[in-house]
Amino acid sequence: MISITEWQKIGVGITGFGIFFILFGILLYFDSVLLAFGNLLFLTGLSLIIGLRRTFSFFFQRHKLKGTSFFLGGVAIVLLRWPLLGMLLEAYGFISLFKGFFPVAFGFLGSTANSPFLSTLSQRLQGSSSMV
Repeated sequence: MISITEWQKIGVGITGFGIFFILFGILLYFDSVLLAFGNLLFLTGLSLIIGLRRTFSFFFQRHKLKGTSFFLGGVAIVLLRWPLLGMLLEAYGFISLFKGFFPVAFGFLGSTANSPFLSTLSQRLQGSSSMV
């Protein structure tokens, strides 16, 4: 059984609030204050869940620097009150950072939900990621 510390529990809550504020900011036509607050909460919660050292080592790996620069650049652009451009940069950076995780997640969802669409999507993603 995996033990979860109190700081990790707090981090999950903060990350959840960050995602809520980001989605609510998008729902309210890219409200820059809500998006900025959501970004800060999301990054704070992530660092509480996995720790500061692991957060920095994840974001600043050599092969992930492009995604990191787009993601953190998007956060900075949102903080400077250009929400649409910032969210576009963040989305590209997020996809670039987590592209290796998507086939695993879709494979898990396809196997648990027993959905042929997700299983097919997972197989195609795993086939395309092995070619890269």
